Amino acid sequence: MHTTQHIAKHMKEVHDGGNWTWVNLHDTLKDITWQQATTQVYGLNTIAVLTYHVGYYATAILSVLQGKPLVAKDEESFTHPPINNAEDWNAMRTKLQADWQVLAATIALLPDDKLNEVFTAEKYGTYYRNLHGMIEHTHYHLGQITLLKKIIVQLEE
Repeated sequence: MHTTQHIAKHMKEVHDGGNWTWVNLHDTLKDITWQQATTQVYGLNTIAVLTYHVGYYATAILSVLQGKPLVAKDEESFTHPPINNAEDWNAMRTKLQADWQVLAATIALLPDDKLNEVFTAEKYGTYYRNLHGMIEHTHYHLGQITLLKKIIVQLEE
């Protein structure tokens, strides 16, 4: 198995499961209601904001892998479209899942030597750094989502 295929596997596992932590986005998000997703506790980001944020960067990286310019902006990564009902929340989760599948499949097709190339600009480092960074970034926010979910469920009881 090529290195890029291993990275793609890790990318897929953080979303779909089977990773070392036994926690994944899909299973964590699947039973969260739109009300829970938009509930803010202790002044922290909401589950919806964090879900959008993770998806925003997945989309940005995928865009670069597809030969497009990097147009992501940190200040836009926390501003999601309104979520006013279950359909809005389901649409966000569905988009995340679809984008994640395409991202993992696209990474798997990269040649290994691409990993050492500069990712759009020297300041961003290599493709390797950005792909692994995306996985680490997702695990970080997945931990936040998991804790927020537990807090919100407990507050509802």
